[in-house]
Amino acid sequence: MSRIVIALGGNALGKTPEEQLNLVKNTAKPIVDLIEEGNEVVIAHGNGPQVGMINLAMEVASNTESAVPSMPFPECGAMSQGYIGYHLQNAIGEELKKRNIEKPVATIVTQVVVDKDDQAFKNPSKPIGSFYTKEEAKELNEEKGYYMIEDSGRGYRRVVPSPKPVDVVEKETVKALVKKGQIVITVGGGGIPVVKEENSLKGVPAVIDKDFASEKMAEILDADYLFILTAVDRVSINFGKPDQLDIEEMSVEEAKKYIEENHFAPGSMLPKVEAAIKFADSKIGRNTIIASLEKAKDALAGKSGTKVYKSEK
Repeated sequence: MSRIVIALGGNALGKTPEEQLNLVKNTAKPIVDLIEEGNEVVIAHGNGPQVGMINLAMEVASNTESAVPSMPFPECGAMSQGYIGYHLQNAIGEELKKRNIEKPVATIVTQVVVDKDDQAFKNPSKPIGSFYTKEEAKELNEEKGYYMIEDSGRGYRRVVPSPKPVDVVEKETVKALVKKGQIVITVGGGGIPVVKEENSLKGVPAVIDKDFASEKMAEILDADYLFILTAVDRVSINFGKPDQLDIEEMSVEEAKKYIEENHFAPGSMLPKVEAAIKFADSKIGRNTIIASLEKAKDALAGKSGTKVYKSEK
């Protein structure tokens, strides 16, 4: 039996409530495959489309005569955790019952501590929400103080900081539930980013990369595996070129070399490989597997996916 933290990619969830409700039924199957084999499983997920949708809806509503207040971004993140967790826990629970497995599933609204001096706060880089014209972007900047950038010729989007996780506030709750054999959904969307202010926690408008938050949770739980599940079966170098090479396994040192050679795209495979390195490098015997959701069970058996490991010296 292994303890596995799973970081679900955006392909596991939908962009609308209806799409997500259908997709998570398929998402649940490979997760329950791992549970059925006796593994302890903790689940994390992204929330990019969902938190953007919630944020936009609140913005639009607050600009009408309906007297709906503007909703701070951390609260939008909390809403997305509940909404996605609700769908996931029901889908996983249903799949467990189909297989006569009695295990509770719970979603924890999770806060993740970040450093208020993180350099990411000086360089917002994470796009959220909808696209705007240049004139609309300028108006949002002047009215709300949003930092807007042009995004790949598609229009202007708001960007927020993406600081690294320092600690997970609800970690003891997650540990207790895992110890009791329960399935936990946590650090959704990378967690709600908070900074410490004396005896209180203050939410900040930022998005923590879900792969880094999942890695932090995997370390805290002393997991055996961090699974970063995405849309491809394996990590590749020279991606999309005639000499593309799919990698079955790579050491931490090899992965760092590939990063130096610019094989992985920022905002796509790069953060996944960086999180994979961090977990594998934290302790001998801890492995990260980057794989497709559908082949998670095969990846654990070494038949698919890319394993990142720390060499014994």
